[in-house]
Amino acid sequence: MRRGSFHYLIVPGWHGSPEDHWQSHWQRTLPHSQRIEQADWLQPQRADWVAELSRGIAGASEPVVLIAHSLGCVTVAHWVAQAAPDELRRVRGAPLVAPADVERPGCPEPLRNFAPLPLAPLPFPSVLVGSDNDPAASADRARAMGKVWGSEVSVLNGVGHINVASGHHRWEEGLVFLDRLQSLLNDQSRRRA
Repeated sequence: MRRGSFHYLIVPGWHGSPEDHWQSHWQRTLPHSQRIEQADWLQPQRADWVAELSRGIAGASEPVVLIAHSLGCVTVAHWVAQAAPDELRRVRGAPLVAPADVERPGCPEPLRNFAPLPLAPLPFPSVLVGSDNDPAASADRARAMGKVWGSEVSVLNGVGHINVASGHHRWEEGLVFLDRLQSLLNDQSRRRA
């Protein structure tokens, strides 16, 4: 399966993803890409963020791959927990990058309404990418989230929150995880054939 056979939905986290964030770069370079825009990036409300993600998925004309970062990963998990089966079938897979642990001690107040974290497996292939020095989720918590969600997990060394502040602008090396997801989707297609 090649890039471009999907509708890529970029799902940013808290504060959104500025122009120099890797999600913005990927949106500009991947075909059929669009960003989920939230009404309030600073005081996120779980129900509003999930509803906006649901609208974006419903409006896609092709099968969807979600590209989520931080609180966007948690939004995807909450969407899965409440979506109808026909909605879930529209999503083929997701790279989940630097998921925010909304249950961690000292979690910022605006994110706490996203707790508790959903504990159901995602019904589509996913690749979770964490970091061993991410202030938003420890390596152990990233692995735990990935295990619960049924994701293939990679924990990178010393990459922080994989955002602009940690030096990740274009993050072209991260495309390897999108390629890995596409390999998982190809494997799944072959098993179904």
